[in-house]
Amino acid sequence: MKTFEQLRIVFFGTPDFAVGCLKGLVDAGANIVAVVTMPDKPAGRGQQLQASAVKQYAIQKGLPVLQPEKMKAPEFLESLRSFQADLQVVVAFRMMPEVVWNMPPMGTINVHGSLLPQYRGAAPINWAIINGESETGVTTFKLKHEIDTGDILLKQEVPILGNDDAGTIHDKLMNAGAELLVRTVKGIADGSLKEVPQSSIPVTGLKHAPKIFKEDLKIDWNKSVTEINNFIRGVSPYPAAFTMLGGKQIKVYKVHFLSEAHSQTSGNHETDNNTYLRFAAKDGLVYIDELQMEGKKRMNIVDFLRGYRAPDSK
Repeated sequence: MKTFEQLRIVFFGTPDFAVGCLKGLVDAGANIVAVVTMPDKPAGRGQQLQASAVKQYAIQKGLPVLQPEKMKAPEFLESLRSFQADLQVVVAFRMMPEVVWNMPPMGTINVHGSLLPQYRGAAPINWAIINGESETGVTTFKLKHEIDTGDILLKQEVPILGNDDAGTIHDKLMNAGAELLVRTVKGIADGSLKEVPQSSIPVTGLKHAPKIFKEDLKIDWNKSVTEINNFIRGVSPYPAAFTMLGGKQIKVYKVHFLSEAHSQTSGNHETDNNTYLRFAAKDGLVYIDELQMEGKKRMNIVDFLRGYRAPDSK
């Protein structure tokens, strides 16, 4: 049996969330023999090729990097086998074929941003907040055919506070995930972990976390103020909820609200052109605190109104 430091590990990941986990392993002394990430993509106004966050970190640490266009490409599979991994770790990566995740003798483990089996899918952080949960967390599990259904290794709970949004929970889960991953790999190395099938965990009402598309981001002012607030928090700062104002789209990042009866039509807005811009919801008024109009920068409501006169509701 190999020790934690002796295990040959190939790490798969792309965004910042994955960097936190990779850094956690590196700082703990893990033997990362290679890193697999997405190919560079054009970004920004100049559409210059941009390396993923994981690639940038891997290069800084002098780790070999693979960037396959196709996961089943023979040349990629040959390169992957050449690293003779004992274990593979996947964090915020794309779908992997069985020929890849079943390659190492110890299998492949994944870090997921929810307390599985709840919130399987691409957007667990967002949906936990949108649904008004008071708690979320991270889970490590063994990969298998169906997405996010593998046997659980470890979990770590993380509270969702009233002022949290997707950005703050992302960072909390990134840190918790890094710590949990190190504990998981050490447990695999010393044989102390027991795999728990998700089917053996009692759950009342499974909640899912499908990918959120642009058309899903428009604020529905017919909902309650609490639902609207949770929705805005759940997609802030990215991809960000939006509504229309004077024929232009505004992204809404932060609000506060009053639950009170009113006679306005849902979606109507009012402003004193000085300190507040508020929209009518089903059961109260939602006050915009931070927003961004298309073509402008993100700003607080006072700065926004200083340079803008909102048209009256129709």
